Amino acid sequence: MKFETLILQSLFAACLLVCLLTFGAMVTSNVNVAASVASHAPVAASVSSAG
Repeated sequence: MKFETLILQSLFAACLLVCLLTFGAMVTSNVNVAASVASHAPVAASVSSAG
């Protein structure tokens, strides 16, 4: 029982560390999201129906 508890606590600590590092990278990132999304978005073509 002691071994399983140690493994679970280690897994929890590792997952928490990965989450904190990911969150920290997102917060401190200097990427402008609107410009990044706009530059990768396909150009929309305006189509008028011949109706």
